[in-house]
This record gives sequence, structure tokens and C-alpha cells, in this order.
Amino acid sequence: MRRSPLALLPLLIAAALPLHAQTAPPQDRPYPGKLQLEVDASDIARRVLHARQRIPVQAGPLTLLFPQWIQGNHSPTGPIDKLAGLRIRGNGQALAWTRDPLDVYAFKLDVPQGVGELDVEFDMLTPTAGNQGRVVMTADTLNVQWNQVALYPAGYYARGIQVAPSLKLPAGWQAGTALELESRQGDVLRYREVPLNTLLDSPVFAGRHYKQIDLAPGAKIPVRLNLVADAAKYLDAKPEQLKPHRELVTQAIKLFGSQPYDRYEFLLSLSGQMSGIGLEHHRSSENGVDVDYFTGWDGTAATGRDLLAHEYVHAWNGKFRRPAGLVAGNFNQPLRDSLLWVYEGQTQYWGYVLAARSGLWKPQFARDTLALVAARYAEDRPGLGWRAIQDTTLDPVIAMRRPKAYPSYQLSEDYYSGGQLIWLAVDAKLRALSGDKRSLDDFARVFFHGADGDYEVKPYEFEDVVAALNGVVAFDWAGFLRERLDARAAPIDGLAASGWKLAFADTPTETGKLVESDRKLTDLTYSLGLTLSNDNTVGAVRWDGPAFDAGIAPGSNLMAINGYAANGERLKDAVTAAKDGKPIELIVRNGDVVRTLRIDYRGGLRYPRLERIEGTPDRLSKIFAPK
Repeated sequence: MRRSPLALLPLLIAAALPLHAQTAPPQDRPYPGKLQLEVDASDIARRVLHARQRIPVQAGPLTLLFPQWIQGNHSPTGPIDKLAGLRIRGNGQALAWTRDPLDVYAFKLDVPQGVGELDVEFDMLTPTAGNQGRVVMTADTLNVQWNQVALYPAGYYARGIQVAPSLKLPAGWQAGTALELESRQGDVLRYREVPLNTLLDSPVFAGRHYKQIDLAPGAKIPVRLNLVADAAKYLDAKPEQLKPHRELVTQAIKLFGSQPYDRYEFLLSLSGQMSGIGLEHHRSSENGVDVDYFTGWDGTAATGRDLLAHEYVHAWNGKFRRPAGLVAGNFNQPLRDSLLWVYEGQTQYWGYVLAARSGLWKPQFARDTLALVAARYAEDRPGLGWRAIQDTTLDPVIAMRRPKAYPSYQLSEDYYSGGQLIWLAVDAKLRALSGDKRSLDDFARVFFHGADGDYEVKPYEFEDVVAALNGVVAFDWAGFLRERLDARAAPIDGLAASGWKLAFADTPTETGKLVESDRKLTDLTYSLGLTLSNDNTVGAVRWDGPAFDAGIAPGSNLMAINGYAANGERLKDAVTAAKDGKPIELIVRNGDVVRTLRIDYRGGLRYPRLERIEGTPDRLSKIFAPK
């Protein structure tokens, strides 16, 4: 295509400018000197973290980096927009810095002769409301992620940069972390010096109300549950509630056969103020749930009890064994997410399995939850007609977990649950090929096995996964996996191979009821093709479903149903009545437009559940059974 002279203007201007100096790639060498990092987290009223660093330097050009690619987020999500007040001094004098226009995470400066150390200060303005991002500071709880409060010199691997960190807490607070405490003076905690990559992989949960529980009493390698809560009463965990948490540790170690960490700290917030989270680290995990995790044990809290299991599995799958594309020299090199269907998909699978094996979930609860996953792929993923599960491994970069209007059509990180179903199919196939003598447990024990206490990363590629599966049972595993990863179809064949089938009934399972209650909505995904929140806002709308075809969009407000004020129960009654031919007439408001719509749907209420396939081996029950 021929270009006009005007189109060439930007190229001419660029040619006249000095060549951009790219940030030096990291090298595997030790950084000369030790960084001091002091973080003041006591300003909870304004929700500001104050960071001060002392960085040994030499005269000449220097680039300081703010961490961009965050492990576990699988994307360039470092909150650079919340950094403010950056000041850099040498020998007490202010030094000028400039931000790299092509890399906004890089700060460039020239260190003058005679300056051997920089004094760096900045503030991290954490969100004061949920619409600004994840809330990490409240009047009673605190989550410090070190990647938000540290700059580091470019040109070095993170493991070659030593850091001595300290943290000032609000008065009287206690903290949990995988870092080793060297000393505490008042409310200032000084931690033992660690490499930068270990520091950024060792977050802190702290709180006014704090409790630590030993989950492996007497064990050589400690595993502990660190709780922070909005109020002391939420920390009251009964012995029968702690038992499955201890069993989770036991079952995980039996599954993988080793402990590739020198200690493990579950960090768990029970809060309605601090935002929830589930983020893996090698020797700890950040977990955030509502206040009723223990006090509502038999209620809606059960729906999220696979969280700790999922994040714990990551100590083996994702941290110790990690896809080669997710191993980088520092935190500003791009990551390659193509194997997230192993990293996250198999972890999702084991999270369900260990929740069942440990007793965090009862077997029926685990089956019912799996039914919800299977139904999503059987009937609520029309997006698989144009996009494969493999392609969704790019979602962390494409969407960065921003909300989507039609996730059933766009798809949204389906390598998690879609990957989970693929690994169910693998497990069932291993069992079938071996006459039920071998299983995915055997793969896990070999592939994720390491030396106790050793947490050096061991990368892998697709071929390594295939080879390990062939070591369990010889088969065309490459073809088996690629067929399911690249196909434009739902990967639900593992369900039947496990002895169960997806069915629908006009009433939800008890688990389904809890999920609806927890999410505060009426779920009509498999009938009208929509969900309705308790305030009558339409949530998800299934692409090409009855509600979609009638012109209903997510975010609309349902005002009336068949002439009566709208609510969830009335909508379900209308769906039931429509089986006899009575149309469903709705008044819907979308913005300032109010319309009357008719939905011609006669299929009645439909809720997923699993049913046994008679005459077939019940492999699913064996998968969920404790070892």
C-alpha cells in the first residue's frame, strides 16, 4: 500500500530524535551491595504505604524498575499508577530522574561521582474504595505485597539482588509471612535478608485481630494458618473445623510425596472490608474470604473452601514446577502464559480433589460443584465455537481480568475450569488404560516431586508433561491433550469416562442453592439464559440464549414480570408457568429506555447435577476418596 507524505511524517520525526536507550536486560550476576527497604504501613486512616530504600550504587547511568509482571497474576499488572511522591537523593542532594517514555515502569537517572548510595522514597496510594482496585488496608487488616513498595536496579537477575526488609505496623498489630523475623522493636519488624525474588514472593498479612494455628504439629517442616479478621469473634475456629485443614496438609503431602518449601504459611483474611484474594506464592499464599468462613461453616462459606487447597497446590504446581515461559530473570520481563492450562488448570483440578479428600467438602458437595463446572461447558460456553481453550491462556494479558459483557461468548480465562475438565479426562483415561491401577496421582507424585525444603524452581515445557504421562501409561498424550486444547468444543468427555453424566432437574441441588445465596442472585442460566441479582439487575446473559434473543443485555433492570413487580422468585414462577404455554412478559429498563419484552421459552427450570451411569466404573468417587 502506498503511503502519503503526511503518513510518513511520524517516521521522519522519529528519525530526527535520539535513539531510545532500551533498559538493559538482566544478567545472572550478584548486585554489588545490599538494598535496605523500610516500609511504614501504619497510615491506615489514609491507606498509604510509605516506602524508603537505600540502594548502593556506582557513578554513571542507572535505571530503577518498578515490578511490572506479577507472578500469579500472569500479566503486567504492577500498580505503577498508584506510585506517587518519588524522590531520589544522593549525599543529601536531590537527583533528577526521568521516566522512560516507552517503558513507564523504568526510572532513569545519572548517579554523580562521589555518590555511593541512593536514598529513595515514595508513597503507594492503595485503594480507598473498590472501584480503584483491590482494597489492602482497612482499620483492622492489612496486606503488604512487596512488589508495590520496592524499586530495584535493572541489569540483574532478581535472585542476585539482596534486600534487608523492615515493616512498621499500626500499634499492637501482629503479622504473618513466610519471611523470617530477625527482630521486633515496638511495632517495627525487621526480617532476615533475602534475595529480591524471595522477598516479592513473601507477602504479609497483618491485623489488629490475629491468630496463628499450627496445621502440622510436630512436623519437621512447619505449615501454619495465619488469620486476620475484622473482629476477634471471627477467629474462633472449632476443632472440627480445623481438622479438615490439617487433613488438607496431610493429603497434599501424600499426593505429591514431598514438600518443596522450608515452611508454608497460609495467610487468610476474614473480612468484609479488605478485598478478597487468592494468590499463590512458593512458601505462602494470600487468601481472602468473607468474615463467616468459620462462623458460617455449614452455610454459604462452604462454597469457597477449595480456595486454600487450590493455592496450596501451587507450591508444587506453579511455583516449584513452573512453565519455562513463566520463569524470568526479573519482574519486568514479559511472561509466556501458554502452559497455564497445566499451571492453573491442573491446580484447579487438584483443588477440588483435595477439598474432597480432606473433608473441606463432603463428597456430594464436590460432585455438585463439579456439575456446575460441567454444565458451564456443556451449555454456557458458545464462545468455544470461535475460540479454543488454548487461546484463553493469553487472557491475563488481553483482558487483565477486566469485566466482560458476555463471558460466555468472549470466554474468560477458561484454562482454569476448562483445563480442570481436561485433566479429569486425563485422569479417567489413565485409570482406564491401566485397568484402574494407575492414575493422575502417579503423575503428580513423579512430576511435582522434589527434595523436602528445597524450593529452587524446576521449569518444564509441554514435552516434559507428555513424557511424564507416558511414564505412567504409554499413550498418545500429546494428541489427546492437543485435541482438547485446540478443539472448538467443550472438554466434558472425562465425566462419562469417570462413570457420571450431566443431568438437569427443575430444582437446584443444595450446593446450587448455597452458591446462589452466596452470590446473592437467582441463577436461570440453563433456562432463560440469565442471572438476576437480588436488586433485580440482570447479571450474566448467555449469548444466543432466550433472554439474549429477546433483547435483554447485562446491566439491565428487570422492573416487572407478567404485570407484577419483579423479583427472583416471581421470575422462576413465570418460567414454570410458561411450560403450559403462558408467555413470559417482562418490563425491562436499560438506561433511560423502558421496553416490554416477551420470551417464548417452554423448557421450565433447569439446574445441573451429576447422575451415575449404571454399569460403568465409578472412578469419580475413587478420585475424591482420601488416600
